[in-house]
Amino acid sequence: MKKKQVVSRIIIIILLILVAFIMMVPFIWMVLGSVKMKSELFAVPLKWLPEKPVWKNYSDVFEKVPFMLFYWNTAKVAVLATLGQVLTCALSAYAFTKLEFKGRDVLFIFYLATLMIPGQVTMVPQYELMNNLGLLNNHWTLILLRWFSPFGVFLLRQFFVSIPDSLVEAARIDGAREVKIFAGVICPLAKPAFATLTTLTFLNAWNEFMGPLIFLNEKSKFTLQMGIRYFQQMFGTEYTLIMASTTMSLIPILVIYMCAQKYFIEGIAASGIKG
Repeated sequence: MKKKQVVSRIIIIILLILVAFIMMVPFIWMVLGSVKMKSELFAVPLKWLPEKPVWKNYSDVFEKVPFMLFYWNTAKVAVLATLGQVLTCALSAYAFTKLEFKGRDVLFIFYLATLMIPGQVTMVPQYELMNNLGLLNNHWTLILLRWFSPFGVFLLRQFFVSIPDSLVEAARIDGAREVKIFAGVICPLAKPAFATLTTLTFLNAWNEFMGPLIFLNEKSKFTLQMGIRYFQQMFGTEYTLIMASTTMSLIPILVIYMCAQKYFIEGIAASGIKG
């Protein structure tokens, strides 16, 4: 039995390594393509490694578009959207798990049901709302629309349910108010869930394309995804520059994921099996 278990484990590890490699191929191709000449990128037969790395592709990105401005705009939107969503989702999840009020579970079901509404349905109402508020062509439009997330509330609620109610009751008996219970009891125990939601929210906000395309119309307000699109319009289709700019745009995502990897995996596992 032990030999069979060892063999099966080796097979599983090999399969996982193979799947991981297959998933990494596009990323590897993008990074290598960012330092190739255009002729090498479409060479037949396929050439994985460039004959001579063309580092000028990266400097050309900064020369042809205000890339650092796009970087700053994206960072501002992603950070503020993430902070706002984590805060509102955490407060909502706390209310749906640790506070007793009439119709709580029914309200949560209706709130969760909004996940089934396609984004295309709410696109026009959102545009009209932001137009009436005078927030078109404003980064606050992209930020505010991400502050409320049924998925985020569901994710945190699943984790908060696993926190014993006895801890909350004990704090109430000691005279602690709800804000203090939330900040001093719930939040320290929910770090994995917060890390998971933070990573997912930041990733979605950083990579968002449709929102900036709809709500922004000035070049000075564009985010990275809109900026990268310039290489498909103004200068034809500069594939090497697209790959170079995309490679640089992935750096913050990789850094955040590597820093939060431990909590991220733990949060996904805990939120998925408890509730």
